[in-house]
Amino acid sequence: MADDSDQEKTEQPTEKRLRESREKGEVPRSRDLSGAMVVLAGVAALMSSGPSAYLHAQRIFSLGMHYSRDALFSDALPGRALVAAMHEALALFWPVAVATMLATLGAPLLLGGLNFSGKALEPKFERLDPIKGLGKIFAMRGLVELGKALLKLLFIGAVLALLLRHWQAELQATGSGSVTAGIAQSISLMGRAALWFGSMLALIGGIDALYQKYDHGKNLRMTKQEIKDEMKESEGNPEMKGRIRQVQQAQARRRMMEDLPRADVVVVNPTHFAVALRYDDGHMGAPRVIAKGVDVLAQQIRLVAGSHHIPMVEAPPLARALYATTEIGREIPSALYVAVAQVLAYVYQLKQATAQGETPPAAPVPDVDPELMGPYRDT
Repeated sequence: MADDSDQEKTEQPTEKRLRESREKGEVPRSRDLSGAMVVLAGVAALMSSGPSAYLHAQRIFSLGMHYSRDALFSDALPGRALVAAMHEALALFWPVAVATMLATLGAPLLLGGLNFSGKALEPKFERLDPIKGLGKIFAMRGLVELGKALLKLLFIGAVLALLLRHWQAELQATGSGSVTAGIAQSISLMGRAALWFGSMLALIGGIDALYQKYDHGKNLRMTKQEIKDEMKESEGNPEMKGRIRQVQQAQARRRMMEDLPRADVVVVNPTHFAVALRYDDGHMGAPRVIAKGVDVLAQQIRLVAGSHHIPMVEAPPLARALYATTEIGREIPSALYVAVAQVLAYVYQLKQATAQGETPPAAPVPDVDPELMGPYRDT
């Protein structure tokens, strides 16, 4: 048999493999997609609070320009100015902070879902091995990540350069007018630049998310031998399962033979079937099968029944129907109540006649629906 390493991983991962991967913290993730969502959320929050943001930014700029002569010579001025600037900055940026925080928490839901793994937090000292670290840098995955980073840098840099060239006149105009107009124009340019930047990141993040999902699925693929080994591990070795089943069947037969002496009657087919019945009207709703068997096992049941003087009644259709419809320890179905009642009545009459030395009654011939015999109808 070929070694697993020589086989191609062509099979989709099993549920067990996927579950183990999540437990290890190995789920598809795209830093580009997360970054794009954070930037877009921040830009959206900033632009939606435009008038308010403009007002707070204006107050921050004006803090250093509107002081009385007495205030300028006061030792408390720097502290008051700093506190006021911090309040205005907090009011300016808290919508952005909340939006970006929510985007940071929500980004994983788009790819791989939320997943907390304690195993991922376990220290792995092999990661400190510099030789393995160099190997990862020059591995195919490392080269792919390097190529992606260079492409992103070139793409975003080129687009932003074109935007700056296109907005050159507007950038120069921010310093030629009033302070109020300059602040408003600066915020507008920053918002548009950030929106472009976030849009480019979203495009790159979408492509990267598809690649990360494909790469994660590819890394989890399994060989046919791995699937066979997993099936053996989860379902157990077939030979061991067969041995366990044999032991269980032997134990069940032993318990059945131990219960057999308590039977009221054994319904038999002369050559194949034997079914032992017991009925206790004080504890049972209907007669119950306490032993059954075919061929060799049926012969053993007849021998045990004979040694314990348990009456045996030949009723082939009823024996086959009882064997087909009722498991050991279960009560008989209602469709067989009349037939079994005839047999039990015959047994009670037989015991009474034997005890009083009277002529035994005639054996009953119960009428049984052939459909109840199942696969043993023509046996």
